[in-house]
Amino acid sequence: MAFGTDIHMEKADAGSIRGEQENIAVGCWFTSRGDTSLQLLKYQDEEGQIHTIRHIRVMSREEKHYNGIPTLEYICRIEEGGYEAEIKLLFFLEEHRWAMVKQTGKGAAGG
Repeated sequence: MAFGTDIHMEKADAGSIRGEQENIAVGCWFTSRGDTSLQLLKYQDEEGQIHTIRHIRVMSREEKHYNGIPTLEYICRIEEGGYEAEIKLLFFLEEHRWAMVKQTGKGAAGG
């Protein structure tokens, strides 16, 4: 009789990414244990101006799968131009690509 006590358990898929993705550049250090330390990020605004943000505080980091794609999700607080905002950064492990997620609708953060 089987009771479904499989040892190999996979994390649930988080589904689709909610919000608009914007490709960004991120400078980070990797510690001797393989952890990341985000140092700066750069993004281009609608007018084509490049912005550099150096004040990044990581609030949480979580490994997720969005539609089966392995991703590291960072919730961060950033400071730019005297204002503080909470943002979501995604690192796509297989593509080695960073994106910032702009939240759409109510509760959109600092975008």
